[in-house]
Amino acid sequence: MNRKFFKRSKATLLAGLIAMSISVTGCTDIAGNPIETEPNKSEQTASTSKTEKVTDIRNEERATNSAQAATNKISSARDTFAVKVAKSVGPAVVGITNRAVARDFFNRRVESTGVGSGVIFRKDGYIVTNNHVIEGARELIVSLSDGSTVNGELVGADEMTDIAVVKIDAKDLPVATFGNSDEVVVGEPAIAIGNPMGLEFQGSVTVGVISALNRTLDLSDRRVKLFQTDAAISPGNSGGALANADGEVIAINSAKLAADGVEGMGFAIPINTVQTIIDELMAKGYVARPYLGVTVFDKPTAARYGYQLTIDKGVYVYQVRLDSPAGRVGLERGDIILAIDNKEVNSVTDLRNEIAEHNVGDKVKLKYERGGNNLEVEITLEEMPQVTNDAG
Repeated sequence: MNRKFFKRSKATLLAGLIAMSISVTGCTDIAGNPIETEPNKSEQTASTSKTEKVTDIRNEERATNSAQAATNKISSARDTFAVKVAKSVGPAVVGITNRAVARDFFNRRVESTGVGSGVIFRKDGYIVTNNHVIEGARELIVSLSDGSTVNGELVGADEMTDIAVVKIDAKDLPVATFGNSDEVVVGEPAIAIGNPMGLEFQGSVTVGVISALNRTLDLSDRRVKLFQTDAAISPGNSGGALANADGEVIAINSAKLAADGVEGMGFAIPINTVQTIIDELMAKGYVARPYLGVTVFDKPTAARYGYQLTIDKGVYVYQVRLDSPAGRVGLERGDIILAIDNKEVNSVTDLRNEIAEHNVGDKVKLKYERGGNNLEVEITLEEMPQVTNDAG
């Protein structure tokens, strides 16, 4: 280790916490036929239970029809943009139940269940959601707005942007219309639709505004640009729709900032970013990205791991993969990366952003310092392996 630049610190900077918890309630679909023979006692009990459930479903249908009729009759003053968006976008928002297998404290296999949301974007059953909603799933169950449920199959997922695509076997589904997130402005209305706290509150609608654009949150050492909104986003809303007043989906809800004294800070992934990821996931099941093959530290990330970095510029190379582009041109631990294509690199984010602007196969000029000498090398970027913890 290059002790000139890198030494143990007495304090460790704790990373910010984005807390999200997901709860789930049951969702069933029941139908029965009349029994013509004389039932015994157990059959009578089963028949009574079935009748009660069918009655409950019919009552729910009547309530839905009544609500729809009431909506059609409301005055123009009450027929606000939020009402119109709920009618147009709501049917395309689904619930996604993730049944996964995890390990407990004693390394025993336990089944865990979580619920999130999703948005239908193609009538033949394609749904966009968050990666963290489907992560680790053994089984995916999709709950449609009409009350029916169907098994889902993962098409592809991208951890870096927190986007995933799920397919269900269905046709002629209601679909959401995607807008242009590049045209979104601060202060315009934002309507969030999803399943906060589980399927019991499926299709909940909350209204707010776009509070800010291009927010950056550090999520598991990966940074993404997000919209900030004060429309209520709760656990279970993840993967749901954030729509504008025209009924266009402008973002996919992703996270809520949870901290003492903090309210009204939800975040969503702009739909233009989402659409790009969807296209790649549907084409090959993953997103191909270029990488260098190095793990680097700036001062904040070094402090997070208990070290103090004593450089004034650049980022410290902590680790190099030998079979990577950086390894093949001879980069070593202890080098200080100064610039990519003559653009200064002074943070981990700077390095990631510069690499992200290129494609697999592009050549970049990398300036770095070693032993007090400034050097330059040309590197051909390669496709990032699908399982990697590399920073660049």
